[in-house]
Amino acid sequence: MMFSMKYLIVVLISGLFCTYKTSQPASYQLQEAYPHLSFDQPVELIPANDGSNRAFVLAQKGVIHVFPAQVETKASREFLNITKQVVSGGERGLLGLAFHPKFQENGYFYVNYTRGNPLETAISRFQVSKTDPNQADPASEVILLTYRQPYSNHNGGRIDFGNDGYLYISAGDGGSGGDPQNNGQNLSTLLGKIMRIDVDAREGNHNYGIPKDNPFKGNTQGYREEIYAYGLRNVWKFSFDRPSGQLWAGDVGQNTREEISLIEKGGNYGWRIMEGKDCFKSRNCDQSALKKPVWEYLHASGDGQSITGGFVYRGKQLPALQGKYVYGDYLSGKIWALDMKEDGTVFNELLLDYDGLISAFGEDRDQELYICSYGDGKIRKLSQSR
Repeated sequence: MMFSMKYLIVVLISGLFCTYKTSQPASYQLQEAYPHLSFDQPVELIPANDGSNRAFVLAQKGVIHVFPAQVETKASREFLNITKQVVSGGERGLLGLAFHPKFQENGYFYVNYTRGNPLETAISRFQVSKTDPNQADPASEVILLTYRQPYSNHNGGRIDFGNDGYLYISAGDGGSGGDPQNNGQNLSTLLGKIMRIDVDAREGNHNYGIPKDNPFKGNTQGYREEIYAYGLRNVWKFSFDRPSGQLWAGDVGQNTREEISLIEKGGNYGWRIMEGKDCFKSRNCDQSALKKPVWEYLHASGDGQSITGGFVYRGKQLPALQGKYVYGDYLSGKIWALDMKEDGTVFNELLLDYDGLISAFGEDRDQELYICSYGDGKIRKLSQSR
């Protein structure tokens, strides 16, 4: 049946009816947001949360750039340069940035980066200069947390503060292929997890505290108390929908599928028992206690091979996208909007097909959406075609 020239295919996936709109609406486009600016391998775009109209872009090799978030901006400044302590290349580098909820008062911000000797991830706090708001103090670094990286890929890297004021951290499974160390299911390691820590507290020898309701707080089995959720392969990007507090994650797949999950406290998301909604190595895996993704797409479909998680749209310029989760694929350049109804029905709509590498989605202070184009270093804004 045809509805306004759009074919709707209804498929049954794990007991849920999901509708996939196969047509491309041609009503959205990507425009250069800052035509005079480009960056070296941008992997994150973050707005300031201090009332200023500034944007911060992470260059993977170890530089944070800052600039007025205006289309006519001619140049950016180096807010922080830690290239000498960052191991970059492939999936390693400076990967995450988050501003303290009280950044305007204390000047604290946090970064996630890969460093060497040994190869590990560091979660560090820095402070802005007391005399220049566009310059960080490189000597102010306080390392909160480190964890070893056994291989060169699957570093995860996203960090952000939840509505609860705690810092959330995504860690990949450690790399190689197929999670050879089974880190995703090993609760004694931080790899293959989403963590949650309290940066405003200190416990024992740590420069952070453990929230009292973390699922493994106070356990006696040797499980890491920082763990919030587990069984994840490589959550490159996650985001919070601020009105609901929901945590959305795009988990990069192995051989066949990419997935989107709603992360819940204590949830086991299945890796390496499962890849998406399918058993990974055994056809007889027990899925009864595992959290299934809310959506997945297959490599064989041609839609892509490396999901880039996005944001639930809460801006004003694109009203048809209000409340929908907008995400893309790094390799194919496709961008979709996922609409999940209260009854579990999911509608996935292709918005556009971009000829470039989408390393990240970002927001401005008004929650309009942007992408970081990894290949040409440009920041592009999602807008409606005229």
